[in-house]
Amino acid sequence: MRRMIAPQLLAWWDKHGRRHLPWQKDRTPYRIWVSEIMLQQTRVETVTPYFERFMAAFPDVQALAAAEADDVLALWAGLGYYTRAHNLLKAARIVVAQHGGDVPRDFESLVALPGIGRSTAGAILALAHGQRRAILDGNARRVLARMHAVEGWPGKAAVNRKLWNLAETNTPSERVRDYTQAIMDLGATVCLRRNPRCDACPLAESCRARKHDLTAEIPAAKPKANRPLRHRSMLVVQRPDGAVLLHRRPPTGIWAGLWCLPTLDDGESAGDWCARVLGCSPNSYTELRPVRHGFSHFELEIRPIHLPVGTSPAIVREDDQWRWHDGVQELGMPAPIRRLVE
Repeated sequence: MRRMIAPQLLAWWDKHGRRHLPWQKDRTPYRIWVSEIMLQQTRVETVTPYFERFMAAFPDVQALAAAEADDVLALWAGLGYYTRAHNLLKAARIVVAQHGGDVPRDFESLVALPGIGRSTAGAILALAHGQRRAILDGNARRVLARMHAVEGWPGKAAVNRKLWNLAETNTPSERVRDYTQAIMDLGATVCLRRNPRCDACPLAESCRARKHDLTAEIPAAKPKANRPLRHRSMLVVQRPDGAVLLHRRPPTGIWAGLWCLPTLDDGESAGDWCARVLGCSPNSYTELRPVRHGFSHFELEIRPIHLPVGTSPAIVREDDQWRWHDGVQELGMPAPIRRLVE
């Protein structure tokens, strides 16, 4: 029979747990939801200022549902994984339209919302309502995998099922809210991915990975794949007043809906682009230092071309796809594009 980890974990959390995170101050389902989405694949230290700015702009689900996508993306810019922001906005509008503005309290309705999976729904219900729901975010997964010496990459279906069974088994019936926070805190502050602090861990004596010296191997890393390198030439079209021309990305794909520098088609020159889009020829242009940016499946090398223009060419506007950015208005831009523009 497996030993439950909740008693040791809760005793540790009572002394060492984190209690001052901004989403813990006013623990509404909406605030927990937004924080859980932001924390997906992103560290607490990075998320905290984004969360506070987001809450100041959109303090409740009604405010978010009424927001323009541009305003949401502007506050999300730099946090990455922008599909999260698109799904958050879609889900907020569904909550207002179909649930009367109340974040659902039942599991099935929550996981039906865009961007909310099994673990995120469990976290919302456990942290906001104290319901007995298991979670399996990255921190909880690492704690459980090491505690029970679950070998193999968690992305594999069989390994994932085993970890979910352990998550369900170990979740207690009482103090679920504290336990949920405790297992996340332990993974974030003690059971670290590299160099775990086993001497400070309340589960060290019964941790099978530690006993067998497997903490470096468990959980197994995702099998490495060769990420191809792609090249894109982008134009920094700049007016004499310093404003830079931006083009909105398509609603799907990489950087969906964000404002970006215009991209040259394969085989297209800066002169070709100017003739096609601006109806003029460039006086001069300068190739700038390339910029690298990594995505999950490929590396992108951006080759910026600085293209000064004398006046504002007559841009054909289609659904507000073009904009001269003077640095005053906040726009949703990918981090590498924002750095180039600035």
